Amino acid sequence: MTYTGPERRKTPRIEARFVVSYRLLSDIDNSDITQTKNLSLGGMLLTTNKLFAPGTNLALEIRLPFDPNPIMLVGKVIESREVTRGLIYDTRLQFLAIDEKHRKVISETVDYYLKKKGL
Repeated sequence: MTYTGPERRKTPRIEARFVVSYRLLSDIDNSDITQTKNLSLGGMLLTTNKLFAPGTNLALEIRLPFDPNPIMLVGKVIESREVTRGLIYDTRLQFLAIDEKHRKVISETVDYYLKKKGL
């Protein structure tokens, strides 16, 4: 199902695949790896192997092309919905804690992909 209503996002979003490691913020040793489906300066959509309740905080480590080091940040689950029964979930996150250096790297990545698409 594709949303066709008015755009509510405050920042541009790109559809791109980047490797992300995620875990519950409180769970130090139990991370999983996935890919983004889209990314913006304010958040991301990624595929997860479990359903997360809205408001759940996740520790994220994302690898972007303009920084050799992974970016570590915290995201709050806005929505998590089942895509494939019991296996795959689309999980939307809003970034909560991000420093200026990493904000710049995400911004450069989004700008690069927008220009590449001619937007």
